[in-house]
Amino acid sequence: MRVLYTSIFYLLLPFILLRLLWRSIAAPAYAKRWAERFGFFSALTTHKKVVWLHTVSVGEFLAALPLIRRLQADESVQLVITTTTPTGSERVRATLGDSVVHVYAPYDLPDALARFFKRVKPSLYLVMETELWPNTLAACAKRNIPAVLVNGRLSEKSARGYTRFGALTKPMLQHLSCAAIQNSVDAARFVALGLSGDKVIVTGNIKFDLSLSDDLRAQAATLKSQLSNDGKHLVLIAASTHQGEDEIILDAFAQVRASSFAWARGAVLVLVPRHPERFERVGQLCASRGYSVVRRSEHSWNGASDILLCNTMGELMLMFGASDIAFVGGSLVPNGGHNFIEPAAWGLPLISGEHLFNFAEVARLLTDAGALIKVNSAQTLAEAFVRLLENDSLRVEVGNAALRVALENRGALDKTLLVIADYLRKS
Repeated sequence: MRVLYTSIFYLLLPFILLRLLWRSIAAPAYAKRWAERFGFFSALTTHKKVVWLHTVSVGEFLAALPLIRRLQADESVQLVITTTTPTGSERVRATLGDSVVHVYAPYDLPDALARFFKRVKPSLYLVMETELWPNTLAACAKRNIPAVLVNGRLSEKSARGYTRFGALTKPMLQHLSCAAIQNSVDAARFVALGLSGDKVIVTGNIKFDLSLSDDLRAQAATLKSQLSNDGKHLVLIAASTHQGEDEIILDAFAQVRASSFAWARGAVLVLVPRHPERFERVGQLCASRGYSVVRRSEHSWNGASDILLCNTMGELMLMFGASDIAFVGGSLVPNGGHNFIEPAAWGLPLISGEHLFNFAEVARLLTDAGALIKVNSAQTLAEAFVRLLENDSLRVEVGNAALRVALENRGALDKTLLVIADYLRKS
């Protein structure tokens, strides 16, 4: 079955390259550094144990950052971090610079993987969340390199997809050495697909183990003072929005601004599209609705503006810290939602759509705690915003509930590091 999969991958390769070319029209970075995706790059020379960590894109990299910092503290370890997307690559380089080795992940093809392993010689492979590839795991097993799934998650929808390819999925999962999984429900799904139960460890979600530095808090306070005109207005944020959501959010914002309540009429919106290729399109959409829009890259906010369009990368945590109420996107459209933990760590009351299958467990924890309000339209989103805007005590109560969930579920990082340390001792 794996041979068939590889043959199909080779047959599809021209279409994959065409897709890269197509994506490079909207995001030119996709047209660069193709050689790395085939395993062509300078060989790594080091006397340290090499740990290969794969974080497919920005979200996975940011989730892994506390883990990365802890691994970097071990002077016997050399980190090699791979990503699949240019935005993920940009975040790795901007955040870590030359303190790690970074290249694009090789395609899941035997020859590309062979070149990668020859140049990197990893002692341990760590992969974040769900980015599992049959040939990659088989290549690790062939070379006796432990492969550990970190912060593993598997939605019901994804599990159904894997089930359709059971003949490929089961042997792929058997090549995992260990799976550190976020919760028992997802762990049961992995086991049902063929992962041996004795390889499963339920660690919790390492995204809860983020920390807010004093410097970040100070920057957030300064930005919030600017956006709120020294506390005269409240700040709403719509974060990680996808195509089809921005129109709904702008419709809701118009209704908020039309409210009879003063806090609502003066509210400011921070709008953060998920993908950089959409930044300008969303900016034009805001302007076409008659809003005064300032782009974050311009650093020219003034009290007369309506919307701050965050068209920069790596500033979402800062934007959450400068806001009073958070809507988390990817949830009004069937994308599965995005990370609630970051705004929860700031103690923000949370709003989302109903499509939350990628973050079902976190959404459940927040909903049960009274920290998350779910909406399904511009009208219900506007009603949720206004309800929180006009009621100070409710806004504080819901935000504090979110913060409690964030604090009470910490600890996964230490459990995960114990797993990793055990494999490093054996390597």
